[in-house]
Amino acid sequence: MPGMAGVIDLSNEADESLMLRYAGGDINAFDTLYARHEMGVWRFVVRSVRNQTVADDLLQDVWFAVARQAPNYAPTARFKTWLFTLAHNRLVDYFRTAKHHESLEADGEPESERPGIGQTLAANSGFGPLKRLESKEQAQALLDAIEQLPQVQREAFLLQAEGGMAVEDISRVTGASFETTKSRLRYARNRLRELLQEFA
Repeated sequence: MPGMAGVIDLSNEADESLMLRYAGGDINAFDTLYARHEMGVWRFVVRSVRNQTVADDLLQDVWFAVARQAPNYAPTARFKTWLFTLAHNRLVDYFRTAKHHESLEADGEPESERPGIGQTLAANSGFGPLKRLESKEQAQALLDAIEQLPQVQREAFLLQAEGGMAVEDISRVTGASFETTKSRLRYARNRLRELLQEFA
C-alpha cells in the first residue's frame, strides 16, 4: 500500500539481522532489539550486583556499548550471546573497580519499582523447584538463595535462567570451558535445592 511505504514490520526478524540493520542506520531495529532483551539483561545485572540503582546504570552502559560497537558488529555468534558477553564484561569491570560497596536494599528503593526484581526467574533453568515458587515469600527466598551462591556459579545460573542460554553460550560469555561451566551450573542448582528445601 502506498501509505505504508517505509514502515517495515521487524517483529519477526532475527536478532542478528536486526543488529545489522541498526549498524546500517535503522534506529527502529535497535528499538526492537532493546524491547526484546532489556528485561532479561537487566534481571541478570540486578541479580548480579544486588543494587537496583547500580544495575540501571550498568544496563545503560551495556546498551551504549551495543550502539558504539554496531559499526563493527559481525554475527559470529548469536546476538544474545554477544549482548550478554557485553553485560558480563561490564560486570567484571564494575566488580574490579567498585570493591563491592553495596548499599542496603538499593538505597531503600521499593522492590516493585521495576518489573521482574521480585519475580521468579524468566527462563527454564533446569531447576525444578523454580516452577513451584509462587508466593512473594518464596520468590524472595529464591533471590536470597541466589545471592548466597559464589559469584561464578551465580553468573552461570543467571545466564541460563535469565538469558535462556545453553551451556555452550554461557561458556562463550564467561570465557570458562564447557566442563567448568557445566560444573558451575550443577553446583549452583544443588546449592539452591539445599537452600530451598522447605519449599520442595
